[in-house]
Amino acid sequence: MIENKKDFLDTRGFSRQSLENLLELAIRMKKDKRKFSRSLEGKKLGMIFEKSSTRTRVSFETGMYELGGMAIFLSSRDIQIGRGEPIADTARVLSRYLDGIMIRTFQQSDVEELAKYGSIPVINGLTDLTHPCQAMADFQTILERKKKIEGLRICFIGDGFNMAHSLGLLSAQLGAHVAIANPNNYPMLPEIVSDIKKYAERNRSELLLTDDPKKAIQDADVVITDVWTSMGQEEEARARLEAFKGYIVDDFLVKLAKPDYLFMHCLPAHRGEEVSASVIDGPNSVVWDEAENRLHAQKAILYSLLK
Repeated sequence: MIENKKDFLDTRGFSRQSLENLLELAIRMKKDKRKFSRSLEGKKLGMIFEKSSTRTRVSFETGMYELGGMAIFLSSRDIQIGRGEPIADTARVLSRYLDGIMIRTFQQSDVEELAKYGSIPVINGLTDLTHPCQAMADFQTILERKKKIEGLRICFIGDGFNMAHSLGLLSAQLGAHVAIANPNNYPMLPEIVSDIKKYAERNRSELLLTDDPKKAIQDADVVITDVWTSMGQEEEARARLEAFKGYIVDDFLVKLAKPDYLFMHCLPAHRGEEVSASVIDGPNSVVWDEAENRLHAQKAILYSLLK
């Protein structure tokens, strides 16, 4: 269960035990859907989307349905928040109708403001700063496959963006060693790096930040990448393709990882760009289990917050 927490904005501030409990709950809920099938009966989740999505929308809607509740899709084009209504006012109004809010947007500050003024739980479905639900699904997949997290070597290769932030934080919080490779002109934010270092010191984890993918992937148990150009960055696509040359996760690079490494990608993937088809469709890839676990990890979060 989540201890003394109303919202799920990112994993910082949660105890290691709380995060481990959530992962264990997600695995139990995956194994025994019937046991939890009416646990959120009558509960209503509003889902605000300023960024489009396949996995986030379908997994949250399905998750609420499987728990006996209902989910309401709210596009920013269709509600007043998209026409200039203050986030604080939206939060106050939706709190009178709903039991929880999930928001997928650009600014982390928007999620935090929604949580500040809302009286119901708020879940971060993605921002430019963090993607905590995806990170939880990733570590559920790792736990299922590797049977442990502490001491594993987690490697992320790509942009120092939301996935690098959330994976770095959660790796260190759960006692895994983490290596992150970004081009020098696409680094992680210093304040996030500072927090990762604090968690790593506390849990005696190793942290490697480098611009060399070969160093990052050495002896990795888990190899993770993401697209080089995220939503909202389309104008930078050409410059990013140039900057990320040499960062493709291909057969040559993964030879430096452990033979039984897991390959993960939050999807959608661009084969031939950030990852080769032979890797993402190869025997070490668990991307489809990872995608499915968005459903189960989020159900655990929903259950813990709304129950």
